[in-house]
Amino acid sequence: MTAPRLSLHALRALAAVCLVAALPGAALRAQQRADSTSASAADSARSVDPNVKHFEPVPDRWRSIVPPPYELNVEGRWYDPYNQNILKGDYPIAGQNTFFVLAATLDNAGQFADLPTPSGTSTREALSDPFFGEGRRFGMNNTLKLTLELYHGDVAYRPRDWEVKVTGVMNFNYVALNEFNNVHINVRKGDTRADRHFAFEELSFEKHLADLSDRYDFISLRAGIQRFSSDFRGFIFSDYNLGARLFGNADDNKYQYNVIVLPMLEKETNSELNTVFDDRQQTVGIANLYLHDLLALGHTTQFSVHYSNDRASEHFDENGVPVRPALLGNSRPHEIAVWYAGWAGDGHFGALNITHAVYYAFGSDDFNSLAGRAVDIGAQMAALELSVDEDWMRFRVSAFYASGDGAPDDGTGAGFDAIIDAPFFAGGAFSFWNSQGIGLQGVGLVHRASLLPSLRSNKFEGQANFVNPGILILNAGYDAEIAPTLKGVLNANFLRFAEVAPLETFLHQNSLHRNIGIDCGLGFVYRPFLNNNAIVTAGASALLPLDGWTDIYESSSPRFAMFASLILTY
Repeated sequence: MTAPRLSLHALRALAAVCLVAALPGAALRAQQRADSTSASAADSARSVDPNVKHFEPVPDRWRSIVPPPYELNVEGRWYDPYNQNILKGDYPIAGQNTFFVLAATLDNAGQFADLPTPSGTSTREALSDPFFGEGRRFGMNNTLKLTLELYHGDVAYRPRDWEVKVTGVMNFNYVALNEFNNVHINVRKGDTRADRHFAFEELSFEKHLADLSDRYDFISLRAGIQRFSSDFRGFIFSDYNLGARLFGNADDNKYQYNVIVLPMLEKETNSELNTVFDDRQQTVGIANLYLHDLLALGHTTQFSVHYSNDRASEHFDENGVPVRPALLGNSRPHEIAVWYAGWAGDGHFGALNITHAVYYAFGSDDFNSLAGRAVDIGAQMAALELSVDEDWMRFRVSAFYASGDGAPDDGTGAGFDAIIDAPFFAGGAFSFWNSQGIGLQGVGLVHRASLLPSLRSNKFEGQANFVNPGILILNAGYDAEIAPTLKGVLNANFLRFAEVAPLETFLHQNSLHRNIGIDCGLGFVYRPFLNNNAIVTAGASALLPLDGWTDIYESSSPRFAMFASLILTY
């Protein structure tokens, strides 16, 4: 058969159909090419035309940007610390990243207590023969702090580039006793004292040295007068003093570290503030390392090393009393070089909150006054606090142990002492033993804000003494958030000397008992505005003496203390 042939008309019709089908795709590709050419031309025009802007620069990103209308935007005032305030670092004082912070704190505290008070060289009342006289006393301590802080950096994302911090403190203190020779060594000064002192509590410069990772692990340096506490509860060192501190973190903040050297400043006796760059003749060095979540999630472990070189010197305090060397035994200037190795922790294991610390002190004292010879130091300290939170209540128990020296004349200083301790432990301010300075014939049995019966002349100006009785404290406490603004505290301690031989040597008494007494306290913390701008604290504590206290102070009468404080902060 002959194959069918397409006519000329059929070929023309087929070509027309194919052309119609191809037109949309060709048109689309042509349009895309045209658009691309136009876009390239426009980009070229913008790149060369200075009047065409890719973005609008914001000269002040803190003040120029208006927040959306649905956001709360209260106009700030200089006296309002809660809304936008240039004095609180809410926006820069210069440029885009230089900020200024002003803070002011007024701390007013008053206390009435009954403490053992030596009669001194002149008794207040005729024929008053007992060594310890009338012990009631009243004291006030008023402090005004003003802090100026200037820093630079985008601190929402990274450490500060640099910081200058200045805190000036004005203190006024007053004490009224009922015995002479206690407010001043000169009995003609009477039994009251009013004193005022100005000091720099902080005067430092901080510089960010380097970033160690892209997650802002860093290393920084701070030099000058600064606050430093060497562990969680201030067992060994806690103070504002002159120093150079290298600090930072590593491994996404899993590790934090500090290395600080402090050429210590002398303290003013009555205010316990720094003097104007008077050398204390003591150098302290501290290094510590914090490890987060080492033993369990939510628990932080710390390892630390302390060193104190307290050189031989002579010093009288502001009231004319010799404090270096202490009026203790065979008194003469001496040098103490002591190391502390410690392990501490703070956090929780499940529902159980735990704080613990263990320290070992070792070194030498080239002449201990109570031992009457050079001693090698070897002493221990341990602390443990356990607590459980039940809704708005916390139940806690704790124990504190500091070793004592059972043989003062054997050439070993086995009684534990700290550098400058300020422990918040076993009740803190609501404990009679912790909150009161209890004197004993020229030295302190225990100093204010300390747990250690160290028999040193002064916690700040005196030297550590490692021939002391040591102590065991068993504590139970109860904290209750009674209301959002009100917290209540109940506290009880059992106090017992670890050893009594140093006390027997010092007091020339035999067969002293070890049990000191039962320490009970009650207190309240009230924050009327649900913040820390106003804090009212009040409390009362009492010591119910046991045989050891009665042997020393020749009285079994209960001792008490009551205090109240008001802290206002801007």
